[in-house]
Amino acid sequence: MISDQVKTGLERAPHRSLLYALGYTPEELKRPLVGIANPQNEIVPGHLHLDRLAEAVKAGVRMAGGTPIEFHTIAICDGIAMGHQGMKYPLPSRELIADSVEAMAVAHQFDGLVLIPSCDKSVPGMLMAAARLNLPTVVVSGGPMLAGRYGGEDADLNTVFEAVGQFVAGKISAAQLTAVEQSVCPGCGSCSGMFTANTMNCLTEALGMALPGNGTIPAVHADRTRLAKRAGAQVMALIDVGPRPWDILTREAFENAIVLDMAIGGSTNTVLHLPAIAHEVGVELPLDLFNAISARTPYLAKLSPAGPLHIQDLNEAGGVSAVLKELSRRGLLHLERPTVTGRTLGHNIAEAQILRPEVIHSIDDPQGPTGSIAILRGNLAPEGAVVKAAAVAPEMLVHEGPARVFNGEEKAVQAIFGGEVRPGDVILIRYEGPRGGPGMREMLIPTSAIAGMGLDAQVALLTDGRFSGASRGAAIGHISPEAAEGGPIGLVEEGDRIRVDIPGRRLSLLLSEAELAQRRARWQPLPARVAKGYLARYAALVTSAGTGAVLKSEW
Repeated sequence: MISDQVKTGLERAPHRSLLYALGYTPEELKRPLVGIANPQNEIVPGHLHLDRLAEAVKAGVRMAGGTPIEFHTIAICDGIAMGHQGMKYPLPSRELIADSVEAMAVAHQFDGLVLIPSCDKSVPGMLMAAARLNLPTVVVSGGPMLAGRYGGEDADLNTVFEAVGQFVAGKISAAQLTAVEQSVCPGCGSCSGMFTANTMNCLTEALGMALPGNGTIPAVHADRTRLAKRAGAQVMALIDVGPRPWDILTREAFENAIVLDMAIGGSTNTVLHLPAIAHEVGVELPLDLFNAISARTPYLAKLSPAGPLHIQDLNEAGGVSAVLKELSRRGLLHLERPTVTGRTLGHNIAEAQILRPEVIHSIDDPQGPTGSIAILRGNLAPEGAVVKAAAVAPEMLVHEGPARVFNGEEKAVQAIFGGEVRPGDVILIRYEGPRGGPGMREMLIPTSAIAGMGLDAQVALLTDGRFSGASRGAAIGHISPEAAEGGPIGLVEEGDRIRVDIPGRRLSLLLSEAELAQRRARWQPLPARVAKGYLARYAALVTSAGTGAVLKSEW
C-alpha cells in the first residue's frame, strides 16, 4: 500500500505516533488510508451540506474495509462573487483546488481518494488533481439544488438576475423583485439549471469518474446519501483492482463527455474545463473537436437557461444514463471505455430508460439536429470563441451591428442599466480574459440585464471573458487571443461593424486588413490591473482561453 510510506516499519514510529494522536487505532492503520476531499463551507449553497455527504462516504469506506481521512479544500460561490472584483478569483481557484488536493494526497501518502465537489470550479479542479495523481479515485458531487417556485412556475438563480433587468425596465415592482429573490433558491445544492456546476457533474459520469446518478440526484434526496456511501465503498474496489484515472481519462472518454455536453445544452465553461483536465493526462482537445462533435450530436434535453426544465426533471426522466443510452442508438459513444464502477460505460447504461420523453427527447425527434455549443472563428477571434447556440434567440443566430466598446464589465453594466444600449448593438467587453482581467470574469449580470429588459433578441454581447452557465442570448465569450495579449478584440473601436454568424461559425470585424494593421501598429495594452498577490502570479502564468486557461508548464 502507498500509505505504508507513513505507517509501516521501524523508522515510521514517529509517523505512527502522530496518527495515534488523531485517535486512530493500530487496526485502522493496517487498512488502506482513503483521503476524503471535502470543500464544505458556510458561504456556498452547494457546499453547505457536504459534511453530511462526507460522513456517508466515510461510512462506505469503513464498510468496505478502509480507513477514511477527511481534509478540506476551498470553494467559491460564483453567484456571490458575480459582478464585482471577487469574480476575478473563481477560475484561478480551479488551480488552487487542484494543487491543494495534490499536496494533501502526496504529503500524506493516501492509497485512494473520494472527491466531493459541488459548485463550479471544485469539479474541474478536483478532476484535474485526480488526473495528475492517478490514485484510485471516485468523484461524488454534492448534487443539484431543487428549483424554486415563483408565480406558479419553477424558477432558479437566473430568474432573479433577469428580474433585476425587469425592475430597471419598469416591468416589475420592488416588492416583486424581493419576492423573486427570496423564492428561487430554496435550499442547498448546486444551482438548479444546466449551469456550469451541474454540467460538469453530469459530464463526470460520461468521463467514467463518477457513479451513475452523480450529476442529477438532488442534494436533498436520500438517494444522494446512498450514492455517497456507494462511492466510499467503490474506491476500495479500485484500490484492489483498478481502474485508475489514467486508464479512464483517455481521448475517447473526453469525446464521450463532449457528446453528452452537446446533447444536454451544457455550459460554455466546459470548453475551458475539459481541455484543462485532459491537459493533466497529456490529451489534447482542440476547439475544433467541439464543433466536429456538435455537428453529429443531436440536442436532446433543453434545460434552464435554454428552457423551463431543471436538473430534477432530468433526474426524473432517467438521468445522464438515459441520455447516454439514447445517444448510443446512433453509435455516438465509445461504450467500451472503463469507469469507476469497474464496468464499461456501455454496461453502466444498458438498463437505462427515458421515463419522461418531454424532458429527454428521442434521437429521432431531437430538440435540434446539432449540439448546443458552437466554436466561432474569424478575424475577431482567430483562436476561437464560444457560444451556447441552443440558448440564442433564432433571430440573433445571424446578426450585424455597431460595436459598443467597454474596457471592463462595470462600464458595460452601467451603460445597459442607463438605457444607453440600443436594439441592434453589439456590446463588446474586453480586458476581461484570463490574463487581462485577470481571472476571466463571468458576465451573468450584463447578459441577464439584457434578457430582463427584453433586448436578448436584439443585442449581442461579446467578450474575451466568459459567461455563466446560466447566461442566455447571443453571448459569445472566450474570444482569443484576448485583448491583453494583443488580440484583434483590443483593436475594435466604437461604431465598428461586427458580424455574428453562428450557423456559419464565424465572428467577423468588418474592417480591411490594412486598417487592422494600422491599428495593431499603434496598439498599447492597458496597465496591469493587479500587481501583487495570487492574481498577479496567476496572470503571469495563465495561458489562453483557447487552450483551457491552464498554467504554463515552464517558467
